[in-house]
Amino acid sequence: MTQSTIDTPQQHLAAGTTLFLALAAAVATSTSYTVQPELGVIAADLGASLASTSAAAGLPIVGYLLGLALLVPLVDRVRPHKLVSAQLAALAGALGLAAVATSVFVFGAGLLLSGICASTGAQMSTLAAKHSPADRQGRALGVVTAGISAGILLGRMLGGGLTDLVGWRAMLLLVAAACLACAGVGRAVLPRGVIRAPGSWLSGLLSTPGLLRARPDLLGAAVAGGLWFFAFSLIWVGVSLALSLPPHGLSPTVVGLYSLAGIAGMLVTPAAGRMADRFGSRPIVLAGLLTALVCTVAMWPALGSAPLLLAALALFDAGLFAAQVANQRRVLSMDPLRPAQMNSTYMVIYFVGGSLGAAAGGPIVSLLGWPAAVIAAALAILAALALAIRQGGAALARPVQAKT
Repeated sequence: MTQSTIDTPQQHLAAGTTLFLALAAAVATSTSYTVQPELGVIAADLGASLASTSAAAGLPIVGYLLGLALLVPLVDRVRPHKLVSAQLAALAGALGLAAVATSVFVFGAGLLLSGICASTGAQMSTLAAKHSPADRQGRALGVVTAGISAGILLGRMLGGGLTDLVGWRAMLLLVAAACLACAGVGRAVLPRGVIRAPGSWLSGLLSTPGLLRARPDLLGAAVAGGLWFFAFSLIWVGVSLALSLPPHGLSPTVVGLYSLAGIAGMLVTPAAGRMADRFGSRPIVLAGLLTALVCTVAMWPALGSAPLLLAALALFDAGLFAAQVANQRRVLSMDPLRPAQMNSTYMVIYFVGGSLGAAAGGPIVSLLGWPAAVIAAALAILAALALAIRQGGAALARPVQAKT
């Protein structure tokens, strides 16, 4: 009995196609953040309370988690040019529904559906690694991850700017049009072959708990990733609140400028992927976590110094993004027949960790202060570092020598 059905030989992506995946991933990911800067305007237009509108604006994140669990595994079973283009088209439709909404309930439903479909960004990172030579998987993954990071950063900036120019409804329609354009290009340029995983999509979903039991390397990688994403989210939510409170009392605009330090993480991911291809995933994970740990501790006294805090945040981001790319490269290489299922399982746990960190950041800073947030984040990174060390070099992906 064969373990998989091979429709066509595995197709390697051209450099231009990888760049397209990065751009499309940026567009798709940005859709979960575009409405956040203009919630007051949207609430007034819909005749809804700010609380209910804010709750609706949080639904894309809930949808994204559902998409990671339910839709990302389809990469193992559906031809890429059909899967990505269909999901981007559905994303455009969901944004269109939110754009024409006359009630907060329809608005929230559109955003929930858009969040589910925005998980195509994670599908694209899987495709980039799956359809790259073994010695270039990290490089391709790093490029697409940089696109996802850019989408998070630019989604808030462009959403607010476009809303000021044309209004929030037209802004959503313009973003939907960008998704449709990416869908058309994806249909034309993405691979048409697929190596099918054994079993059905449903059986794959139901096998996830057993997969984690059978693959302690996957569980360890996922828990470590969840711990450092917890620290990442905790620091960024915590530092925004700490800077806005006395004695600093910075305005929202000034606090928002600190997010530009996140560009360092976006820029480092391609280089981290190349280094993981050359040296293996383990040293990049360890170096990234050590860098982030040192920077986390440095943030305790740096809160009152803008240059020091910006430098610490930039290196903190760079360290954790490097660790993420290397760790995800390792996960995607664990099972060549089911890379998407492995990535889906990993990303769900990773994302849950980040969500818990974001939820904890505000209460910790408001009740216990900034030092408590730094300590909590440092302990989470230490735990992730201990897991990475414990798993050892033999369990982590080794560098693959390129053929000459």
